[in-house]
Amino acid sequence: MYQIKTFNAIAPEGLALFNNQYEINKTDNADAYLIRSVDLHEHEFPKNLKVIARAGAGFNNIPIETATKDGIAVFTTPGSNANAVKEVVIAMLIAASRNLFAAAAYSAKNSGADISLRAEKDKTKFNGEELTGKTLVVIGVGHVGSMVANAANALGMNVIGYDPYLSADAAWQISTAINRADTFNDAIKNADFVSIHVPKNSETTGMINTQAIAAMKPGATLLNFARGGIVDNEAAIDALNTGQLTSYMTDFGDDILLNRDDVVITPHIGGSTAEAEVNGATKGATTIMDYLETGNVHNSVNLPSLSVPFNTAYRITVIHENIPNMVGQITTALANENINIESMSNAARDQVAYTIIDTDHLQAKQVDEVVNELNNIGSVYRTRVIEK
Repeated sequence: MYQIKTFNAIAPEGLALFNNQYEINKTDNADAYLIRSVDLHEHEFPKNLKVIARAGAGFNNIPIETATKDGIAVFTTPGSNANAVKEVVIAMLIAASRNLFAAAAYSAKNSGADISLRAEKDKTKFNGEELTGKTLVVIGVGHVGSMVANAANALGMNVIGYDPYLSADAAWQISTAINRADTFNDAIKNADFVSIHVPKNSETTGMINTQAIAAMKPGATLLNFARGGIVDNEAAIDALNTGQLTSYMTDFGDDILLNRDDVVITPHIGGSTAEAEVNGATKGATTIMDYLETGNVHNSVNLPSLSVPFNTAYRITVIHENIPNMVGQITTALANENINIESMSNAARDQVAYTIIDTDHLQAKQVDEVVNELNNIGSVYRTRVIEK
């Protein structure tokens, strides 16, 4: 019986996937965590914890290095809130082009503004432009970016995508009408709108800086509904002050952005819909079940992807350092236990490797011996034995 602990009011519809092989929140020594935004950096992981699945694409609330050294696989659910974010971005494109926020603020301060003579005279202040024919550049065309690009194209916009790390799976999601730029500067030089949809990492932090904004078409509108820190906010403010940017719309607050008519801040609500919560919880639950029951790895942030059909009686999985002779030590240890290997697969990601070994020649009484034997190898983080 696997024990699952949930955090942050995970949607009950997602938890419904767990059948009677799982118990929810019945112990503090859980096999798995299903989380949303809880900060685990100061959290002490129980010894039994094998997997953390976050309902969402980000993982900065999880101490990845600590989890890896404890032999805990960490997963996200990319794409689960993609449609929610897409809809907010499209709404912001329309709002920016039609000056809707300024117009609404004006109306809120003027009683009967929709019919008054003053409103009829003043409404020309809020004249906007139509999106049809305007150029939108989407930086990062993964789960969210591809949906934004396709939706904007359907609105009649000229859409240019830029993503140097575009995967084959993501490429299939992009309409053939979307133009692809070869370089960042080629993408943004004629943009009326630039929307950011890249993950936050060492390469993308501050990627929209003074130099990048200077390369944009003067008067562009910048949207960041990806992650805080990807846009250098000080550079954005400087560009707004000089007119290089017309407006900046972001889902991530910062004191220097406050009290400006040309900045719109939303409180990190891009993926906050009832549907996105269900999607994230459901994908997180499915990921946990697959990992606990098969050891297969998809969408992990600390382990390499590895998926192998489970056709034997037992499966042995080993999370270990990616250093020479680890596989040799593992197979020798199994030979010492007189265990015959039916099949073996190994993959590595940076400093971490993952090995799956399938066998029919393992007796129940040997399980603890095998786990101890392999865990005693230096640089092994965790060994599991899964019975089919």
